[in-house]
Formats: sequence, structure tokens, C-alpha cells
Amino acid sequence: MDPRAPRLSGLLGQDVTGATPLGGAYRLRLADGTDVVAKRHDHESGVLAEAAGLRWLTGMAASTGDPGFRCPQVVAHDGEWLVIEAVPTGPATTDAAETFGRGLAGLHRAGAGAFGTPPPGGPVDAWIGLAPMRNETGTSWAEWYVAHRVQPYLRTAVDRGALHDHGPIDTVCERLADLAGPTAPPARLHGDLWSGNVLWGADGQAWLIDPAAHGGHRETDLAMLHLFGCPHLDRIVAAYDEADPLADGWRARIPLHQLFPLLVHTVLFGGGYGAQAVAAATAALSGL
Repeated sequence: MDPRAPRLSGLLGQDVTGATPLGGAYRLRLADGTDVVAKRHDHESGVLAEAAGLRWLTGMAASTGDPGFRCPQVVAHDGEWLVIEAVPTGPATTDAAETFGRGLAGLHRAGAGAFGTPPPGGPVDAWIGLAPMRNETGTSWAEWYVAHRVQPYLRTAVDRGALHDHGPIDTVCERLADLAGPTAPPARLHGDLWSGNVLWGADGQAWLIDPAAHGGHRETDLAMLHLFGCPHLDRIVAAYDEADPLADGWRARIPLHQLFPLLVHTVLFGGGYGAQAVAAATAALSGL
């Protein structure tokens, strides 16, 4: 759909005078000179999930004196389009990284009702990127992670022929309780916190976009940051750990928490992601 179509102008209450592709979205110039970002979803649940996630994360940030990060404001949405404020970007500085690390710890401490809890107003059938993600709740992280974050994508990857030698992943599912580490309460997660979803603003703050927000284990967000790298990641983690100390052995559990996004990538893109998922499972088992 053309982002200049009357439907989007009607949603925004003014004409769209310019549109520039921005990855999977568009940066729009409105008649009043305002810039916004519009993202089209094939499913209404994708719009609702992302809008609810941004509001959930923003609500936590607004409730603290020093949130440490910001999220774009939801400008408007309908069953197809989500429109958010545009973020002027700047350099990734060590100060911004440390502030973000403290803010991420605060976000996780804000908590969730259960593992798998969707944001208020968010659908159970949500999305992570272009992959469906079902937000069924559970009280045991190990059981919930296997049932709702590993096995659905493992089955799909196998059915599509994208993953063959998945024995180590099966063993992880069987031994998850032994691998999970100390018990932790449900954290309020961004849920898709790879480096591309962390924008470094011209205002000197980190901005979080494209959430797949839900209640989960705080180490999952940190593992996603490690998956594809992030500027000043060591400073982010050090500030996080100072604000809310991480449990012993958390670094050894990074591959366990990366298994979820790697399986999502296997489903979406195939290629070498299946082998990376098996390697992550093997690494997770190495400590047993």
C-alpha cells in the first residue's frame, strides 16, 4: 500500500507530503512539517501488539525519575498501519550506554504478571518481527520457555526442512530445569532487543523500537543484545549489573537464551541460523 494513500492521511488527519523507505517502514513528512514513522503490518494483531508494547515500556519509563531510555510515542494506528514519532539519531556514547543499562535493569524490575504475559491491551497472538509469537502464560520459566519459545519454532523449522540435526536442542528441552539457573521473577521484557532495535538519539538517550514485549526472563533481553553485538555493550552490562546484580553464571546461560531468537531466525530466513541454533544448544549443554 502506498504510504501516501488517503487511508493513511485520514488516519493522521492531514496529508502525507513525502515518504522515504526506512527498512521495513517509511519516514513520512506531514503537511504541518512533522516527521513520523509508519510501519505496515499484514495482521491487525501485529499493530496492536507493537502499539501495546511501546505503551507498556513507556509507562514504566514515565513512572521512574530516571528511566534511562525512551520509546517513540504512538501517534496513531488502525488495523494495518502503526504510526510513531520519528527519532532524530546521534552517536552512541558511553554515557548513553551506561544510562541505558541502568534503565534496562529498571524496566526488568517493573515486572510482569507471569511469564508470557502480554502488555495491557496486547493480543495473545502477537509477533516477533515477521514470525508469530503466542503469549500464553506460565508460572515456571523453564516449562514456559520450552513450550512457548523453543518448541513452536523448532517444530516449524523442522517441518520446513530448515533444521535437521536438532538432537542438542531436544536435549536442552529435556534438561531445561537443570540449565535455567536461579529462580527469577517474570521481568518486563522488550522481547526483541537486538542492536537494530536500540536507536541512539540526538538527545543523548537510547530509544527502544519494535518491541515484542511480554513477561519473561531478564537474561533473554541481555542475550539478544549479545547476539548481533551492540555499541558499548560492556558498559551497558556493567551499569545494569551495578543497578541490579545479575545471577551467578548468567554469561554461561547466554546461548540458552539465544536459542529462542536463533530459532525464530531459522524459521524466517533459514540459511545458517539453524546451525547457529544447534551450536547454541550445544554450548548451553556444555556446563552440565
